[in-house]
Amino acid sequence: MTSFIENLKNKVLEGGSITEAEAMKLFDEGMKSPFYLFAAASEIRERFKGKKINLCSIVNAKSGRCAENCKFCAQSSHYKTNAPSYPLLSADEIISQAKAAKENGAHMFGIVTSGTKISSDNEWQEIFKAVKGIKESGILPCASLGILDYDRAMSLKEAGLFRYHHNLETSKSYFPNICTTHSYDEDVDTIKAAKAAGLSTCCGGIIGLGENIEHRIELALLLRELDVDSVPVNILNPIVGTPLEKNPSLSPLEILCSIAIFRFILPQKDIKLCGGKEKNLRQLLPFGIVAGCNSLMTGNYLTTTGRDTALDYEMIADLGLIAVV
Repeated sequence: MTSFIENLKNKVLEGGSITEAEAMKLFDEGMKSPFYLFAAASEIRERFKGKKINLCSIVNAKSGRCAENCKFCAQSSHYKTNAPSYPLLSADEIISQAKAAKENGAHMFGIVTSGTKISSDNEWQEIFKAVKGIKESGILPCASLGILDYDRAMSLKEAGLFRYHHNLETSKSYFPNICTTHSYDEDVDTIKAAKAAGLSTCCGGIIGLGENIEHRIELALLLRELDVDSVPVNILNPIVGTPLEKNPSLSPLEILCSIAIFRFILPQKDIKLCGGKEKNLRQLLPFGIVAGCNSLMTGNYLTTTGRDTALDYEMIADLGLIAVV
């Protein structure tokens, strides 16, 4: 079984791409020999990404009252949760939080807003001001503002935005089980618009929504086709009041094997370990990097708490790796 993992690892290291069938078998073999799979994924990560781990942080710049019905989301207006609800923060407040994130060691800082998209001109002007201020503060500005067209993407680029983030959440075949208020193609088109405008793109999803490994591989293959730059991997942290509040948790080893499959499929991309990592990986959290991640979201998330950035720096150093500053 380990010879298959070894052969596939060598194929990727030599510049080859793995197929859907190979990815499925790799997962099956990896679940039997998980630490061998993690070591292979780690070798691929170091070949293409080196020993550097980059950290990003976000601000929940506009919270709650979202018209979308994503079953995992605490901010959806369709569900009753304890998530905060407030309008867009001022540019000054966003910039202040970006500076604090930089002081704590974040390399990139993302402005995240709830809702399908930004439609108010006043909100856009505040966002443009925030992007400019973040860039002037010496940290790379990113944004996740919902569905986007090419013209708005160009405006963000001109304002100084480095990267646009827009998750697909899951595979196209499983998406109707998670959200029915907009189409999957709208999300894909948003990524294409951001790329066309010359923005770096960040696009991934959430595992543990009830999907299986076939769906995760389907998502990874589409991300490879879209040629995104960064792939955030979130693990469901069930929120009371949402339809997925009682979803069973994945085992840490299944999560880690899934991350390793992403590294095999996307060898040259940033793979970012994000929301839910502490709750779901527990004592195996450092293995998220060993299994293939070269990036971490640090600090708090949108409506849930993360952990002290100092602990992430300690973990990176203990693994013999280097945090990007």
